[in-house]
Amino acid sequence: MKHIPRKRFGQHFLVDQGIIHAIVNVIHPRADELLVEIGPGLGALTRPLLERIPHLHVVELDRDIIARLKKQFPPQRLSIHEGDALKFDFSSLGSRIHVCGNLPYNISSPLLFHLMESADSIVDMTFMLQKEVVDRMVAEPSTPAYGRLSVMLQRRFHMEWLLDVPPEAFDPPPKVDSAVVRLIPKTPGDYPPLDEQRFAEVVAAAFSQRRKTLRNTLGKLIGEEAFKTTGIDPGLRAENLGVAEFEKLAALPQP
Repeated sequence: MKHIPRKRFGQHFLVDQGIIHAIVNVIHPRADELLVEIGPGLGALTRPLLERIPHLHVVELDRDIIARLKKQFPPQRLSIHEGDALKFDFSSLGSRIHVCGNLPYNISSPLLFHLMESADSIVDMTFMLQKEVVDRMVAEPSTPAYGRLSVMLQRRFHMEWLLDVPPEAFDPPPKVDSAVVRLIPKTPGDYPPLDEQRFAEVVAAAFSQRRKTLRNTLGKLIGEEAFKTTGIDPGLRAENLGVAEFEKLAALPQP
């Protein structure tokens, strides 16, 4: 029985075998690693992954797909974690996990923020995402794609753009291009220790009104005198600052 893709789950199923093979190669699954796939769908990646490793974990929300997976794969080969990936505790699987998947485009940004909470337990993550999202993830300061997502992820991860994937590689074809990206968590020594909640608050406020200057967007969070101690011009916009500058601002005492 053919599975009808559900719009509310953002389902677009990968069908191009050449692309599938290329993605599995860059995931590079190894038998001794703990690998978890988010949103296995109809098993386009699940099957070739299980050809290379003895066991795979998957996180899936769609009950019809879960039932299909249970029929196709025995529990000795596939552990199915039923539920929303946005609520799943990935660190519960172990301390050195590898994560992969064709992420639902409608929840990709929130899911990346959620996975950041488990970064200490993750070795690497290889995802297919909307190309526009990958653009934002790896964007440089003072470019149109640079924003909150860029800063938050670049503080905690090394990122590498791996592959482009055209719409026709899917059924049904999405209206956007896709890309595959790898994220490798930085070690604590790679970034300065900060109050992460404060950092997130400063970044979110700075980008809340992109056309306004830092003086306007961060006025309530950071006093003018404190700004001067950083050497950062409050007349700049958020998009002009690199991650290190945002770290300096977040480290300032609150007014």
